[in-house]
Amino acid sequence: MELQPHQQQHIKLSEESLQKQTTTLNLGPTHPATHGVFQNIMEIDGERVMETVPTIGYIHRAFEKIAERRPYYQITTLTDRLNYCSAPINNMGWHLTIEKLLGLKLPKRVDYYRVILMELSRIADHLVCNSVIAVDTGALTPFTYVFQWREKIYEIFEEVCGSRLTTNIGRVGGFERNFSEAFHKKLADFVEKFPAIMTEFESLLNRNRIFMDRCIGAGPINAERALSYSFTGPNLRAAGVDYDVRVAQPYCSYEDFDFKIPVGTTGDVYDRFMVRNGEIWESMSIIRQAIDKIEQIEKADPSQKHVFYAKEADRYHIPPKEDVYTKMEALIWHFKMIMGEIDAPAGEVYQAVEGGNGEVGYYLISDGGRTPYRLHFRRPCFIYYQAYPEIVAGGLLSDAVVTLSSLNVIAGELDA
Repeated sequence: MELQPHQQQHIKLSEESLQKQTTTLNLGPTHPATHGVFQNIMEIDGERVMETVPTIGYIHRAFEKIAERRPYYQITTLTDRLNYCSAPINNMGWHLTIEKLLGLKLPKRVDYYRVILMELSRIADHLVCNSVIAVDTGALTPFTYVFQWREKIYEIFEEVCGSRLTTNIGRVGGFERNFSEAFHKKLADFVEKFPAIMTEFESLLNRNRIFMDRCIGAGPINAERALSYSFTGPNLRAAGVDYDVRVAQPYCSYEDFDFKIPVGTTGDVYDRFMVRNGEIWESMSIIRQAIDKIEQIEKADPSQKHVFYAKEADRYHIPPKEDVYTKMEALIWHFKMIMGEIDAPAGEVYQAVEGGNGEVGYYLISDGGRTPYRLHFRRPCFIYYQAYPEIVAGGLLSDAVVTLSSLNVIAGELDA
């Protein structure tokens, strides 16, 4: 019997697939191992990864173009949706960018409170990353144990701004309101109790033979290659380069604090895990120092207890509600602020902060209007994810999964 053309084609394809020695595997875009909506098309030989082609853009939201149509204060909510595991750091970075454009200098008390919130964010971010590495190596208990402490950090954020995950925290020139007694109580409780929890977390994993065997040697990158890709943050420091924006280009009075920069040597999964653990301890130290510094300021001058934004920023700060309800000038100014009718000076600035994943930067060009002429977000995830194919090539598929976790690729920051 003579075969039809489509049947002949089917037989030909079957023969080709039989001759093929490798398998094409889709890791994502909705695979649980990706921890986000992005895809890797892998060519594997058995369990060995031969080649990887990343596909991104599944949740691209055109933030930079949206920002060109929004008043400056409304862009804060866009920054929340970059690395949503540590949104307050993104918020503070954006406020610092506008303050740099305006030439504002903030009171020390405001700087120190910003430092506290940013370091709490860093702890929350690293807790999620490191506990997820544990999950991907088969250890669920550490994740469920420390996740409740991330929630306690979110409760502190809630006392400041009413939000937990996407915070929209703070304002240009400082904060929208002073800090409550409940905030201070929850912060003190966290500072007192969390170190014991962190010690237990480390005792479960740091010297765990199974965990170490899975992580040591997986997904390594040396310092030279990491710098070639423009790595920053924990992934660069794990490779042995002690670059930290808080030290290299201090902001929010970070120069007033004493802390170390944890570094690794091989840049593998285990080094990335240990560097983030080290940074959690350093963040705790910075928070304690900030609390002490605020107490010293308030003790020296009790009137400082009521300072939560720079007086020079009045023009960019929404008036108190009681004034809006009783004074015509305040009502008018409130209306102008909310409707985005406040012009910014012309200028060109770049401001970077040390985010949970590295250098988060904002390159802003203002033409003197009510919205940015151009705004570019420097997202560390977008930069170091390009190295992923090189890092996992030649390794096992299981190593590729845990490597992705250790890089801490956040889909929101990757795609913007």
